[in-house]
Parts: sequence; structure tokens; C-alpha cells
Amino acid sequence: MVFGSTVESTREKDLMNPIRKAIVGAALVGATLTGGAVGASMLNTTASAATSPTATTAAPNAAPPGAARMGPAANRDPSKGGHMANGITESLLTGTTATQVESAAKGAVPGGTVLRVENDSEGAKYEAHVRKADGSEVTVKVDANFKVTGVETGRG
Repeated sequence: MVFGSTVESTREKDLMNPIRKAIVGAALVGATLTGGAVGASMLNTTASAATSPTATTAAPNAAPPGAARMGPAANRDPSKGGHMANGITESLLTGTTATQVESAAKGAVPGGTVLRVENDSEGAKYEAHVRKADGSEVTVKVDANFKVTGVETGRG
């Protein structure tokens, strides 16, 4: 009997090994599918947030929108301009144009400090990046007649 019980025990182990492998394999497949679903959900949320038309407020030290797409240029000095959108690269304004855009921006944001003025690649003719007295930043949109058309919160 003792010998018979050892054989019985070995047979049970042999039968349990394939079952155990199937259970572990199924668990791994389930974990992989769950991870993929979570990852896809996160990508979809990020994509829809990036295409959402709603206004957002950027943190004062946040990277500019699209920084991930800019590659090494994302480490650029924003005071030098150079943001690109819609196939247009923004460049710093100079001379009379710069003076008129600065004046319009200061009128729209009393007590603010104009950080830079540049052509706008996202709708307006010009834009001025301004730091308000409370330290937050706004972007003042200005048309070709140097009239303020809007003030966006953040580094628009």
C-alpha cells in the first residue's frame, strides 16, 4: 500500500502540473489584456484632452502646449520666441509693431509685465505674453489694427 500511495501521489502531481500551467497561462493572458486595455484607455483620454476645444489653465511652470512634439526644441528659451503651430513659426516682433502690441497688452492687463511680443500662429495677428501682478501668466491676442481680441489664461 505504501508503494501504491506513492504512485498515486506521482500521478496526481503529473495531472496537476498541466492544470497549474493552464491557470498560470490564463492569468498572464488576463493581466496582459487588462494592461493593454488600461493603456489604450489612457492614450484615448490623452488624445481627447489634446483635441478638446475647451479652454485650459496652464500652471506657471508648465511646458508649453505641444512641447512633447517639439523634441529637443522643447528646451528652448521662450523669451526668444520660436513656437510653431499650424505650419507657422512665431517670431519676436521689433520696432513700432512691437511697441504697439506691448501698449495694447499693457492696456488689457494693467500692472502686468510684458515678457515678449510675437506674431501669432494660432488665430490672431500678434500676441503678447504677459506676467500679471499676481505672478500668473496670460497671452493677450492682438489684431492687425492693434486692438485686443482676447486674453488667454496660461502660456497660450
